[in-house]
Amino acid sequence: MRIYGVDFTSAPSRRKPITVAHGTLKGDDLQVDHVETLESFEAFESFLVRPGPWIAGFDFPFGLPRDALEEFGWLKKSWAEMAKHCANLGKLSFAEQLNRDRIARPKGSRYRYRAGDKLARSSPAVRLHQVPVGFMFFEGAHRLARAGVHIPVLHQSKSDRIALEAYPGYLTKSQLGISSYKSDDKNKQNTAREKGRVHIVRSICSGKPLGIRLKCSRKLATEFVEDPTADRLDAAICALQAAWGWKNRARGYGLPKRMDSYEGWIVTVPGA
Repeated sequence: MRIYGVDFTSAPSRRKPITVAHGTLKGDDLQVDHVETLESFEAFESFLVRPGPWIAGFDFPFGLPRDALEEFGWLKKSWAEMAKHCANLGKLSFAEQLNRDRIARPKGSRYRYRAGDKLARSSPAVRLHQVPVGFMFFEGAHRLARAGVHIPVLHQSKSDRIALEAYPGYLTKSQLGISSYKSDDKNKQNTAREKGRVHIVRSICSGKPLGIRLKCSRKLATEFVEDPTADRLDAAICALQAAWGWKNRARGYGLPKRMDSYEGWIVTVPGA
């Protein structure tokens, strides 16, 4: 099975592209043969319609908290309609609504969370600063819907192109115990973070923690370690998470049986 892992950004460019790991799953081995960069949303949209069969893990939230959608009046007939509605609002109006809601909420609970976010220790899907995952949802979700990919529970289709929400931080922080291994800030790109990447690469190549071994060339493994932003490494982790989902497709890709059909869920994170 062709496997992709997508490290996403809400503003792709030559300096900070969307990064895609290409792999093939054979048994318990995921052979990653190369990493591709997409420098524009046009390139990303072209990627989404590449012929299947394939399954991909995308590192951005597919949904927003249900209580936020209800509060804003964004809860539409389907997940796809909701994603389209958010895109039609425009980036400025979308951001203004999220910011107004955050400011109006009491201190200590400024952000609304999806059911799975705290379990995954991920940023809330409505956050617009630091890690702007709210903008990542805004730019990513409607493009998935328009491409017609199959998203379990959220967007059922007969397509042989399958999308799962991935999150490298769950594997690195919650499963491997590595709290810090990357930074886009050159002043924070230090030896300690590099050692974290070494530990991660050694672990995933040995099959930890998902039971799937990452196979790649020595050159690519070195690139995973030497890239201080870890965009390439994160793409490979997303591919591993997608591969785990594929291996568990007989039980709903390993997703919880009672997941919210608007919020979505991060693959490999167990239900509450």
